[in-house]
Amino acid sequence: MMGLAPYGRPVYKDLILSELMDLKEDGSFKLNMEYFNYCTGLTMTNEKFNKLFGGAARKPESNITQRDMDLARSVQDVTEEVMLRMARHIYRKTGQKNLCLAGGVALNCVGNGKILREGPFENVWIQPAAGDAGGALGAALFVWYQYLENKRVADGQKDCMQGSFLGPDFNKDEIGRYLKQNNIAYEEVSDKDIPGKIADLIAAQKTIGWFQGRMEFGPRALGSRSIIGDARSPKMQEIMNLKIKFRESFRPFAPSVLKEKVTDYFDLDRESPYMLIVAPVKEGIRREMTPQEQAYFGLDQLYVVRSVIPAVTHVDYSARVQTVTEETNPLYYKLIKTFGEKYNCPVIINTSFNVRGEPIVCTPEDAYLCFMRTNMDYLIMGNYLLDKENQKSLIQDINWQKKFEND
Repeated sequence: MMGLAPYGRPVYKDLILSELMDLKEDGSFKLNMEYFNYCTGLTMTNEKFNKLFGGAARKPESNITQRDMDLARSVQDVTEEVMLRMARHIYRKTGQKNLCLAGGVALNCVGNGKILREGPFENVWIQPAAGDAGGALGAALFVWYQYLENKRVADGQKDCMQGSFLGPDFNKDEIGRYLKQNNIAYEEVSDKDIPGKIADLIAAQKTIGWFQGRMEFGPRALGSRSIIGDARSPKMQEIMNLKIKFRESFRPFAPSVLKEKVTDYFDLDRESPYMLIVAPVKEGIRREMTPQEQAYFGLDQLYVVRSVIPAVTHVDYSARVQTVTEETNPLYYKLIKTFGEKYNCPVIINTSFNVRGEPIVCTPEDAYLCFMRTNMDYLIMGNYLLDKENQKSLIQDINWQKKFEND
């Protein structure tokens, strides 16, 4: 919805607020359940909802229409309005300068960015696994601090999640053993040579699976289980969507940028370590569009180069930013820094290491299967670099993409 919304117009916003939702000034609301089916049936909405919006729900994998774009934009605008009203009400009640967000709607990074820019709070922090999975973290913290009465320590600067790298790690011996047991071709690369080697491959327009260190906790790849590419490429967004993620070409990708360089590329004056804040691309790196390009409508807008980093610049000149520090992810930081030094751009594409509908890869086997099933060019796992051209064809279940339901 967030990715499609900028292609549409908020033509249904007033209808939503008059028929579907009773929204109060403090952000509280009631839904008109006459239009919804999820409490008693197997679908989210019902036939009355279809009539209100002039047609049935879009069938999976069917063409996206202007109505779909306009619905996405309208729902997104209403969501942002609810989030802003709630935030302002909390501020009026508490007077606090810092806001923490969690829950599934806190993954709406467009709304988060709006609260940061237009809301009254000085600082906004969003829990990186801000969906149902975050309940496990909350339960653990509750026991640790409330039940066991451990002392809370905070410096007011850094969060204690330290990049959210809470998952399993696989050392060099474990990765090497998997590759050798399965007779997989690889080249071994030293720690010091990894940043330069991968930076050169990115610059050569290669797509790379990046499998390093402990897995991220949460739905965003943060430089541990990532697919990376060249943000300067006008073709890379479409290539990665269609040939690797197997999803709609309009879906935007996020930039990973060095924390100290974020203000050079985005209107963002703080960290965004968990890729949960959308910010505008800076005016100074935007490209002025021709009158013909400005007249494009709908998905035709996708093919216009909008900035010096077109692969991560959405059609509304926004980007879902991840800032990277040496403290939380030293190797990923060195890669981006090296790419910046060699190619004058400390920004790369970062998307989750999976295909549409599947969970992010966890183990070396997961990573290799995803690498082989897609059109990824290279895979770097620890110190082992795999070139697709040197791999044997993978014998696999032809129905592997049906294992998980598409998102």
